[in-house]
Amino acid sequence: MQKNRIHNINKTGFKTPQDYFNNLEDAILSEIKLKESINNSGFKIPESYFDTFESRVMNQISDNETPKVISLFNKRTLVYVSSIAAAVLLLFNLSIFNKDLDWNKLDTETVENYMINEDISSYEIASLLSDEDLKEENFITYNLNEENVETYLLNNLDIDDIIE
Repeated sequence: MQKNRIHNINKTGFKTPQDYFNNLEDAILSEIKLKESINNSGFKIPESYFDTFESRVMNQISDNETPKVISLFNKRTLVYVSSIAAAVLLLFNLSIFNKDLDWNKLDTETVENYMINEDISSYEIASLLSDEDLKEENFITYNLNEENVETYLLNNLDIDDIIE
């Protein structure tokens, strides 16, 4: 306390306006007189105003007037949108995109690649073939020279495949 010299403070920090306490009584009395002189708000309503208020409002509101209804969807845009939707629906339902696959259109190379890559067993192949497919007339006979077959096998086959 002595370090900060708090015990020697002369000013409190609070100040009042000049002549505040001399004029305080006059200010309070003038405020009281003002409140006594204004005892009404200045607004006047006619007698029986609230008794007839409901009937007057109901007379002003007529039930005969129908409100104007604004449609959210314009008829023209609704027709456009529905016609576009119908056209798209017809496009997908028609068989334009439906391509019928035929066994005769398949390449032999495609079938061979499928059979090699898909690990099809001989029983599955046999179930797909009918008796007419296995007739002797359907097979082409090649007259192969034994020398040509031997050179082809030596050039194109791996010995490891033959051993296995």
